[in-house]
Amino acid sequence: MSRVSPTFEGFRAALRRPSLTFAEIAWRWTAGAVAWALSLFWFIEYLDTLPVSNADATLLSTRQPLLVGKAIAHILRGSLNRGVLAVSLAVIALSLLWIAAASIGRATTVRALFDYFRRGFASTVSTTKDATKPLPLRSLIGLNFLRVALVLASFLAFVGAAILAGLASPDRNPQPGLAFVLFLPPAGLICLVCWALNWLLSMACIFAVRDGEGALSALSAAVTFSRERSGPVFAVSTWTGLAHLAAFSVATTAISLPLAFIQIAPMRLILATVILGTLAYFAVVDWLYMARLAGYISIAEMPENWASSASLSAPPPPGERFAPGPLQTTIDRDESILSDIPIPVV
Repeated sequence: MSRVSPTFEGFRAALRRPSLTFAEIAWRWTAGAVAWALSLFWFIEYLDTLPVSNADATLLSTRQPLLVGKAIAHILRGSLNRGVLAVSLAVIALSLLWIAAASIGRATTVRALFDYFRRGFASTVSTTKDATKPLPLRSLIGLNFLRVALVLASFLAFVGAAILAGLASPDRNPQPGLAFVLFLPPAGLICLVCWALNWLLSMACIFAVRDGEGALSALSAAVTFSRERSGPVFAVSTWTGLAHLAAFSVATTAISLPLAFIQIAPMRLILATVILGTLAYFAVVDWLYMARLAGYISIAEMPENWASSASLSAPPPPGERFAPGPLQTTIDRDESILSDIPIPVV
């Protein structure tokens, strides 16, 4: 039996079903556009509420760093609390929007990928899984809420690590180098833990849609799946990660080239080129994410002995090439080579 490469199956599914990538781009970019628009409006409205006196305007017109800093500090005095409150409300609203959009979008794309792979494996493997279960929006909302809470917890952990590192550099004896060195290990540990937990929570959405269970049950299924199918899962993650790194390198090179002509070419042309290049990179990243998600789903749907992280069609083991037949222990007397009748010469 030929083995199947989940990585290749994931990329092939992403190529054959471009509508899934468009759906992923739709909900991701919608949430991002709302976030950017809300941030821009907040910034404009916040600046409009700041009182600027004639003395502050005079200090700003001097363009001296010290005087400009004093003017800005005087302008922001008393209005920082309102800005922090507005940012907090905006973050809460955007988090709720992202949770709703991510839950609906992930349920749609994962269900479509399950239907795709089940139709592909139906001719070879008889499956009894129910593909008509209702969308588990409650479980997906719980998982996405945990992802938002994880981001908030990581931010608070960074703040705590910075405070602890700052204790080694008091105002009387400042040692910024020592504080920075003490801040690096906990910061790296926080990033690693946050990445691992976010990866598990994103994978748990697959099992929430497939099994229709709660958020914690889906998370437990994701942990079991990553442990039992560690080889194929590692292969899919590695190849899609390398493709993402290559896309990032190409995008940064393509975006930095127009900046070299900033003194020659029109500013609008350079800005449009940078924006289009950035959007193209984000589109490629969303496509790679769908390929990785499809690879995970193909591993979950195909039999365990089919998954191969090395090649697409590796040769079957020697014991599977031919079905072993019964061993003959007697001599066939009808065999012509054993008879005593002479064979005629041609």
